[in-house]
Amino acid sequence: MLRAIIIDDIHNIRQKNVALIKQYCPNVAIIAEADSVASGVTAIRKYLPDLVFLDVEMGDGTGFDLLQKLKPIDFKVIFITAFQEFAVKAFRFSAIDFLLKPIDPSDLIEAVTKAQETLSKEMLELQFSTLFSNIERPRNLQKIVLKTAEKVYSINVQDIIRCESEKNYTTFYMLNGQKLLVSTTLKEYETMLLPMGFFRTHQSHLINMLYFDHYVKTDSGSIIMKDKTVIPLSVRKKEEFFTALNSI
Repeated sequence: MLRAIIIDDIHNIRQKNVALIKQYCPNVAIIAEADSVASGVTAIRKYLPDLVFLDVEMGDGTGFDLLQKLKPIDFKVIFITAFQEFAVKAFRFSAIDFLLKPIDPSDLIEAVTKAQETLSKEMLELQFSTLFSNIERPRNLQKIVLKTAEKVYSINVQDIIRCESEKNYTTFYMLNGQKLLVSTTLKEYETMLLPMGFFRTHQSHLINMLYFDHYVKTDSGSIIMKDKTVIPLSVRKKEEFFTALNSI
């Protein structure tokens, strides 16, 4: 059973979400509610929950402000937010779960199921340190959390040279020569990284344009990266690639 607190400054929304949690997540017990950053901090310190459902925007501050007051964070968090492009990106880069208002029951069940997974104190600290780092740089997310089978990493986005997919797995090739294999599709990372100077050259390849070296005019065309890796460029991507190259 997960002991949970829900924090939202709008009473009607908070009560609706409490009802949804009770209906769809019988493994979650709501032990307290709060309607502000200040009352949320008090409730968390008093009840020591396993999980906090946390609104992003409140009258006396943000959910981020609340978490800053409670470091080190030793509980799991599911953020609840109206669609805010930057906040959503920050959660995704930090591998932290969030729910969009109004909450979809299937999304709620999925987020709570993930919250039941055992996470070490070090993992929680890494996720939140990555989140705070990105929140402090709203115009340019700097770090991303990657989970391999053995470890969890917080890495600088600009240290990624390229990504390569194999079925439902993605391998990250890093500037220091490290390779990280994660069980997430390349499509998901493409959505996250394209706005940050990456380009999908091929069904299986996503490159950081920062490390493009030159293009070889063969029949199909190939991209040579600064680490000497040869990356295929699909015919249908050629025009788009050279447009992106000219914009650097």
